[in-house]
Formats: sequence, C-alpha cells, structure tokens
Amino acid sequence: MTNLITTSNRALTAKEFQGLADVPPEVEWFANLGNVETRRAYENALKDFMNFTGIQNPEEFRIVTRAHIIAWRDDLLSRSLSSMSIRHRLAAISSLFEYLCEKNTVTHNPVKGVKRPAVESYEGKTPAIGDHQARELLNAPDGSSLKGKRDRAILATLLYHALRRDELCRLKVKDFKQERRGVPHMKISGKGGKTRYLPLHPAASGLIHDYLDAAGHGLEDTGALFRSASNNRDKESQKPITPDGVYKLVQKYSEQLGFKIDAHSLRATAATNALDHQADIAKVQEWLGHANIATTRIYDHRKTRPEDSPTFKVAY
Repeated sequence: MTNLITTSNRALTAKEFQGLADVPPEVEWFANLGNVETRRAYENALKDFMNFTGIQNPEEFRIVTRAHIIAWRDDLLSRSLSSMSIRHRLAAISSLFEYLCEKNTVTHNPVKGVKRPAVESYEGKTPAIGDHQARELLNAPDGSSLKGKRDRAILATLLYHALRRDELCRLKVKDFKQERRGVPHMKISGKGGKTRYLPLHPAASGLIHDYLDAAGHGLEDTGALFRSASNNRDKESQKPITPDGVYKLVQKYSEQLGFKIDAHSLRATAATNALDHQADIAKVQEWLGHANIATTRIYDHRKTRPEDSPTFKVAY
C-alpha cells in the first residue's frame, strides 16, 4: 500500500491537511450549501442571529438553548417581519443544528419545539393573470428587434413552462435541444440540484428559435440560452440574463399593459391555466418541481375565478 502513495503528488501540504481537519462543523455546514440563493438566505439569517446573541465564534453555537431561539423569534416579531420571513430564518438555524446533531457536536436541536408564527393565507399573494392578458403580454415586445425577440422568447418560456426565474437564467443552449421519446424537451435545473425534463411547447419553441437565429449563438451548446441584451453579439461572452433582469422585464411589459405583475405571477398563471384545462394536479406538481403537493395547491387559483362566484348566480 505504501508503495502506491507518493507524497510528491500531494495537493495539500501537511499544514493544510491539519487545518481542514480542524475546521469547525459549523463552518463545514455552511461551506456545504450548494445553492447560491439558499446560501445567501442562510447567511443573512445567521448574521442576524449572531448579532442578536452576540456570538462571535462558531463554537459558541454549541451552548445555544431554546430560550435563545425564542428570544430571537420574539425580536423578529417585534421588527414586524412577515411570518414567512421569520419561519425561513428559523429554518436556517434549525438546518445548522440538525447538522451539528449529525456530527454529535450537540445533543439536540434547540429550534425544535419553538412555535413558529402562523402563515397567512397565500390566496392572492401571487395573482394569476387572465388568458387574454397572457396573450397581450406575449405580444408586447417588439418582435422586429433582437431584444424584442429575446423578451418574447423569455415570456413564452415562463408562460408555457412555469419556470422559476433562476431556472430560466440557468438554461444552456443544449438544455433547449433535449429529446425524449421523439418529443422535444427542455432540461431544467431546479431547486436542490433536482433535474426535470419538460416537453417543449411548440409556441415557445418557435419564439426561442427566432431569437437564436437573430442572436447567432444557437450552436454554442454550453453557453447561456437567454443572454443579457448587451452581450448578444459578443462571442466571447456568454453571460446569462440575471433573475433581477427577468423581474424587471416582466414588470416593464405588464406595466405598459396596465397590470403590473412580477415573474412569479407567470408561474402561477401557467399552473392555473393547466389546471383549468383538466391537467392532473399531481402532474402539475411534478411539472413545477414541487416536493410537496400542498405547495402546488397554492398555485391553484380555480376557486377564485370571478365567473364562478355565487354573485353571478343571483337572479331576481
């Protein structure tokens, strides 16, 4: 065995090796968070908790009790944070302590048993737009310009496939060229590193092809599918459009049409439209990439359709 191991090929020095062995599990837990958005959210939660408790060293997390968590929760409530924001911050700290429990660094998770604030009804939080408004939105960009072609393709991808902003921004050209059982598909990199394949809607496919023909990067398989408008003709740049860029894009066109919405409303619109046309809710759950069907039901706006209201059943 010793003959197979040579120190000359060692990537880590002895000092570096020992240093990594001494990394506190609290730091190890944070370094292992793969999703950028999750890392940012958890980092903000940790900073807030550490500022409140006065924690300065990772090892101090090991003496945190439930009383500390309750006091912090009450402080968050006093700052008028939304119930969901508070629940997310508690979830971040809970995730850390679950990891510490796995490493036998602490005996229990002090967040468990702490009462979370009730979440208000989601109804109306992410409004779905009507079919006629969706058609108007798809036609809003100027189809004769490169930017307009891109924006039309983005809106169609959101409205026909119910993608999250991050999912759309992560799309590569090759992800648009997938095929399963002879049917064109898109490969989606979703939350938690989960991958799903969605059949490509013909209307969206046509608009994406128009955009790629005009932009000229249709053969760059590893490049971003939807790019920042300023980079479309720069062959050395493959910078994707950002989630903030998608947010502003949807707001701009919807505001021009008189109904200001954000990109998440297009996800709700697509889900509602699919359910309106008898799509199975379990299939919609898979389509949206939800781990729990209860989350999918939030997007089911069929019960809020005005035309179904008893108001219109009243006759004198």
